[in-house]
Amino acid sequence: MADGISAVKSHLAPGRTGPSGAAGVRIAEIRPLTLVQFAAWPDTLAETGAEAAKAAGAKAAPGPGRAVTGTHGVLLRVEPLKWWLVGDTGEAPLPDAGSGAVLDLSQSRTRLNVSGKLAARLLNHVLPIDLSDNAFPENSVASTAFHHVGVTLWRDGEGFTVFLPRSFAASLCEILTESAAQYGLEIA
Repeated sequence: MADGISAVKSHLAPGRTGPSGAAGVRIAEIRPLTLVQFAAWPDTLAETGAEAAKAAGAKAAPGPGRAVTGTHGVLLRVEPLKWWLVGDTGEAPLPDAGSGAVLDLSQSRTRLNVSGKLAARLLNHVLPIDLSDNAFPENSVASTAFHHVGVTLWRDGEGFTVFLPRSFAASLCEILTESAAQYGLEIA
């Protein structure tokens, strides 16, 4: 699959802005993105979850609001009846739908990594959820709103990964980078 044109490239010129000293926030677009959605019906939840886990190379599908890492990518439980298989190869071979529906969403989202000691504080400017370590620990996943736009947030080992709808990615990225400048922003 071709790696499409970045929706945020013009907003993420490498460099540093804000106060001198160590950057409190780092933002980077992660490309290429592989994103495959597994959707179940209520009566096929367990079977579809097992199929998603197998595709990810994980022992079991994660519960609601959680993520697990497998040998083929990370499996996020983004909604009660949906999982996303996230990878970084740019290739999205679709497994057999089996008991649910499988859809390639790779070109529909922009993936940003937001990290640094002030990343949670920055994201709390725009996301209505508690991002403290106790309330939103590593491998937590949330579907939430960012300026009235639905986004998905995952806390990974390096900070936070935000999946933005491609059509809103440029404007949301601009809000993030302008807000991050007060903390010292490094764009990778």
